[in-house]
Amino acid sequence: MKIKPYLKQVRRLSQLICLIIFLFLFRQTEYTGSDTIPYAVNILFRLDPLVLATITLAQKTFVTLLWPSFIIIGVTLLFGRCFCSWICPLGTLIDGSGYFIKPGKTFVRLPYLKYVILIIVLISSVFGVQVLGFADPFSLLVRGMVFSIDPIINYLVSLVFDSVYTMGPDLLSDYTEPLYEGFKTFVLPFKQSFFYLSFLSFFLLVFIFIIEVFGKRFWCRNLCPLGGLLALISKISVFKRIPVRACKNCNLCETRCRMDSFDKDHRFLFEECNLCMDCLEFCPDQITSFKFSIPKNNTQININRRQMIAAGLTGLVLPVLSQTSAVSKMPDDDLIRPPGALPEIDFLASCVRCGECMKVCINNALQPLFMEKSLEGMFTPKLVPRLGYCEFNCTLCTQVCPTGALEKLNVKQKHAFVIGKAYFDTDKCLVYARKKACIVCEEHCPTHDKAIKFNEIKTRDFQGNSIVLKQPYVKEELCIGCGICEHICPVQGSSAIRVVGKGIKEASRSGY
Repeated sequence: MKIKPYLKQVRRLSQLICLIIFLFLFRQTEYTGSDTIPYAVNILFRLDPLVLATITLAQKTFVTLLWPSFIIIGVTLLFGRCFCSWICPLGTLIDGSGYFIKPGKTFVRLPYLKYVILIIVLISSVFGVQVLGFADPFSLLVRGMVFSIDPIINYLVSLVFDSVYTMGPDLLSDYTEPLYEGFKTFVLPFKQSFFYLSFLSFFLLVFIFIIEVFGKRFWCRNLCPLGGLLALISKISVFKRIPVRACKNCNLCETRCRMDSFDKDHRFLFEECNLCMDCLEFCPDQITSFKFSIPKNNTQININRRQMIAAGLTGLVLPVLSQTSAVSKMPDDDLIRPPGALPEIDFLASCVRCGECMKVCINNALQPLFMEKSLEGMFTPKLVPRLGYCEFNCTLCTQVCPTGALEKLNVKQKHAFVIGKAYFDTDKCLVYARKKACIVCEEHCPTHDKAIKFNEIKTRDFQGNSIVLKQPYVKEELCIGCGICEHICPVQGSSAIRVVGKGIKEASRSGY
């Protein structure tokens, strides 16, 4: 029985360790009773060279948060595209899905697409349009887990244990209670969350695994722009496979290669290889090996001139479409960004739509946009006060943002950061419209000097009785737009006090 090469086993061990680290950091991206997150939970995005490239191009400056990306660049220059097969958690999950999703007989080859997508993403970033969130593997993975996978798991596990507790015998409940506590401590999130676009995020993530039916690592070979960038860097790496061609009388390494790393002339494409080490096992004569050598660029990148031009033009057209969209002329009064958000144009250019800020929000108040700001703003966070409010003493969302789209704030800075302003709809307010006493909004206002004040008036109720009412009003200079007043307003349906984005003009609201 042939002994499997030890390097392949080392690769699998590396994948397992990196996946465990990723899942641990994912679980730590939430409120745990403290306003400080002690771990670099956003390290996956900070290690991503494509995030570094797009954010640098968009902001026209280097973002110090992203310096870890140079580690991956250095590793790629040395060993080649090993990140995809040794470290990437999505790549590990794709490999694992092979036990359930078997590739079809037709091996679809579209290797140029990843370079096309890469060019579109980079050129669009130069002009401030960030489409990375639709193509970056980590944005797709983390966002899919935040918006759908994590809530689904929590719901199903809680449902099972709740059913056992309510319908099962007491003896069984005694045994399951410690197990449930273990799940709550190590596996389940802090609380059940609910998100817009959960269906869309789920199917975008599942799509990556479904297309495995067209060949192993279909996403990595053909579509992943990060893989395309690493392929270009690995072109000059010094750790190479030998021989550089498939043997004439044996093509096992070529036909079984999960990355399709051979061209039509049977020459090995160094940039396509992700060092999975499978070929060490396939080779019947054991002549395949890897060694350090001076790189020789004897093969062409899998993209022709016409494809490059088409990709470049697409990357130029996207910013123009963004500027000519009618949505760009609409007021942003209903758009409330999280605390620490950069000015809107810079925010849209810097946000990679990872969902980290929405996951960590204590009150599930941050939700993803759909098409309210057209495709350009899709999956970016907004505050929805009726669902939840921005906790006054919480700065977690500013801590987990990997690109600086949300500037890191301390509690004192957070208290002074204005994300919106509240106003009263006097046609719905219980005090104004129904002449009923209500001070709920003022009671919950968290600012040190209450932003909601009262005018005490004498009036008559609808039965003609003389009453004294406290009519609330907003002192604009004290309001930060946290949304707690709108969240707790007892009026059914839309609240009688509403928060609007901080960019709204005063003349647009009569009661502002």
